[in-house]
Amino acid sequence: MSAPRGEQKPPTRLFTPDFLTELFRNPLDPGYADAAARRQGAPAPTGWQGASARAVAVLVVAAVGFLFAVAYRETMAEEPSRSQARAALIAQINQREAETDELSARADELREEVGRQRDAALGGSQAARLRILEAGTGLGRVRGDGVVVRLTDAAPKDDGAVTGDSDSGPSRVIYSDLQKVANDLWASGAEAIAINGQRLTATSTIRSAGAAILVDFRPVTSPYEVSAIGPGSLRDRFDDSRAAYLMRRVAKDTGLSFEVREKDDLALPAAAEPRLRYAEPSVSPSPSGSAAGRPSSPGPSGSGSSPRSSGGVR
Repeated sequence: MSAPRGEQKPPTRLFTPDFLTELFRNPLDPGYADAAARRQGAPAPTGWQGASARAVAVLVVAAVGFLFAVAYRETMAEEPSRSQARAALIAQINQREAETDELSARADELREEVGRQRDAALGGSQAARLRILEAGTGLGRVRGDGVVVRLTDAAPKDDGAVTGDSDSGPSRVIYSDLQKVANDLWASGAEAIAINGQRLTATSTIRSAGAAILVDFRPVTSPYEVSAIGPGSLRDRFDDSRAAYLMRRVAKDTGLSFEVREKDDLALPAAAEPRLRYAEPSVSPSPSGSAAGRPSSPGPSGSGSSPRSSGGVR
């Protein structure tokens, strides 16, 4: 039978669960909501039950406050000893740095004395040729016009409240930045380069140890000055290099300071004397030569050894 006119069946409802919508609409679990409703509807405890609940709450608050007071007292009691230990470590570091500076100055004086004695023993032309070779290899002091590339860490910003990280990305100069600048200065025609007074040679390394940057295993800190001596076109050629383009872009994005300026009469120190680690017998200076592996006979020029080294800043 059909339904009477004017009476229609209600439409069938289709329920499609939307869990995300339900989660955001009712974030509290239904069981917790029912328990909270029962607590609101139940009468407040009276008599000994209410007194005991208040007493327990007071005891808990007192215990927590006592624990905080003890922890604060212990922390403040250990603070002088930590400050003394830190001050002692800082004093030791300063003392070692002063001793290192004195030894470095003494080594420079002895190196200059050795150079004077060597020049006196050699002839004028041989001494001049040796000085030219030392300047080219980084073992001698050099002076001349060039450029100074200055890189400085960005000013510290407020860290994130949750992660502790800054939202501005990396804002410190890293070792690869100095590598790129030094290598592109070499490619632009630089004849001698030093980073914060550390002269670069064919075996120099630029590495990182944690947050520190090491140049030939010696730490350097911001601001970093890469001084280079070269031809008059050195700055123009370096400005067109990839390293300069990348550093300008990084400086714009992160707040680093990147500056390139010309400077007259730069003075770059000599690098430390290299250590001989591997050697091989020298070949006889005679036209006929000597057999491989056979020691050469001593002659007027004597015999010597040559170190094996690998070039490039890495």
